[in-house]
Amino acid sequence: MRGVTRRGFLRTLAAAPLVVPASALGAGARPAPSNRLVMGAIGTGGMGTGDLNGFLGKSEVQVVAVCDVDSERRRRAKALVDKKYGSTDCLECTDFREIIRRKDIDAVMIATPDHWHAIPVIEAAKAGKDIHCQKPLALTIHQGRAMSDACRRHGVVFQTGSQQRSDRNFRFACELVRNGRIGKLLTMEVGLPTGHVGKTAAPEPPPAGFDYDFWLGPAPWAPYCKGRTHWDFRWILDYSGGQVTDWGAHHCDIAQWGNGTSHTGPVEIEGKGVFPRDGLWNAAVTYRFECTYADGARMIVADGTTFPNGIKFVGTDGWVFVSRGKIDAQPKSLLTSVIGPSEIHLYESGDHKGNFLECVRARGETVAPIENAHRSVTIAHLGNIAMLLGRKVRWNPDAEQFVDDPEADRFLSRAMRAPWHL
Repeated sequence: MRGVTRRGFLRTLAAAPLVVPASALGAGARPAPSNRLVMGAIGTGGMGTGDLNGFLGKSEVQVVAVCDVDSERRRRAKALVDKKYGSTDCLECTDFREIIRRKDIDAVMIATPDHWHAIPVIEAAKAGKDIHCQKPLALTIHQGRAMSDACRRHGVVFQTGSQQRSDRNFRFACELVRNGRIGKLLTMEVGLPTGHVGKTAAPEPPPAGFDYDFWLGPAPWAPYCKGRTHWDFRWILDYSGGQVTDWGAHHCDIAQWGNGTSHTGPVEIEGKGVFPRDGLWNAAVTYRFECTYADGARMIVADGTTFPNGIKFVGTDGWVFVSRGKIDAQPKSLLTSVIGPSEIHLYESGDHKGNFLECVRARGETVAPIENAHRSVTIAHLGNIAMLLGRKVRWNPDAEQFVDDPEADRFLSRAMRAPWHL
């Protein structure tokens, strides 16, 4: 059991307003230490540093530990934390389990490579830690299901780093669609970036201070080279799914939100992609796949040679397009349309990390909960599977299995390198 004061404070706020001013906590501009959410950071690379800085900017948070297998990144993260609090107390470690075992830590932020999401999330859920985890949620469909089930079973609050759900333009576009402003929804055109051509890299010794074997973790063993790790892991199918999952986790999620299908998925998927045969990077470079839903609506996902980056909802009476920093529609009058009080209003969040903290206090569901993230990235996985097989596949979104297709079912999970397992 953790300290009654802090945990009791967090639990009892469920009946209070979601946003509690610091002055109400009796600590002026910053809550008293016993009333702060104590966090640990797992993964402190590019996205991890961004998330860490975001939480360090929240007065109600106290970061006490950072974890990374790269000592340079880990020490840089520790320096950020120590500078923020004017101390040298922040723990730095290589093994994420050190953070999860600490009884004083209430929540963790996870920003590891995709192949390292499932195990820390499930272990953190078992330990009762609330979780902020970067997207794409999982490396495989089975991993995503196990993660979502674990968070539900253990009653932890989970926020996915799908920050587009906390952006007004994305929410408004989805509300226009959900309220029938474009008529019956026919097609969702999802534009993602074009992938990267595979590069050739000779094996070399890992840098000093980089625990490469731990970085590989459950993934198959492979010799180290610079283009395999850190940012570039995204273009290698052993660790991620290329742009299809990296950006697909964002834009397929918004398409699902606008379609009202965040807890289900399509029933047929087919497409074609160009996967490099030579070099280190083997995720799809150019690609296009089409998903059909039970009601006939279609989601077409393609790279930048086909669609601009963003989501275009096309209906019988018009269309609306949304991307980061841009929204457009036809007819133009849609852009000034007002969603009435009796119409569908989607979950409103103007601060993604703030929303996570509010939900931790209130024990409520976040704007980007884990089940939605699982269903959204499942679409990206289904697209990759159909393109790798080179044929149409049929999908049962309730059973989360392919229909009479043992060959496709083998893509639902991956073997894990010992000693790692779910």
